[in-house]
Amino acid sequence: MSNLTLKSANFDPKVKQYWMVTASLFAMLALVTIPLIPIILLIVWLVGGRILAAMSADLLPQKLVVKRGILFKEEKSIPLEKITDVGLSQGPLMRIFGLYRLSFETAGQSGNGALVSLLGVVNASEFREAILEQKDVLANQGKTSQQATEQSEKELLRALTYSVKNIEQMLLVLVDERQQK
Repeated sequence: MSNLTLKSANFDPKVKQYWMVTASLFAMLALVTIPLIPIILLIVWLVGGRILAAMSADLLPQKLVVKRGILFKEEKSIPLEKITDVGLSQGPLMRIFGLYRLSFETAGQSGNGALVSLLGVVNASEFREAILEQKDVLANQGKTSQQATEQSEKELLRALTYSVKNIEQMLLVLVDERQQK
């Protein structure tokens, strides 16, 4: 199987700012954590860059490979023929930062929600379309291969039928010869 990368996703650095605003909003919900907001923002700022650097998504000819994680590294390979939906979503806060979330759902997936989601892919709609186009290319190759197999099976069946008819003719000739003796 080829490991040729067809397209790689780049992640928008605004994701860090989005995380900081989100963390601040959650901290403000609990009045006790309001004094901790500067510390929370510093932690998100420092760790956010490393998290972004560790994230990658590569579209290969037959699969999508998603990698992420700093302490606990995670890599998921999603076969393109198993992908049933590629969602593109944007909440109000994400809209302010110009960010989108891509979510991938697959056949045979257990539970609700996406198997994998990517936040902040630059040109998310373009990356989504590239995935869907490659999925279609694979589907068309599969149909062509299936049609070739069906054609080959038909030719084999014709050849077998011809052989059986020849055998029948030979048997009839042998039976006639024996009956004449």
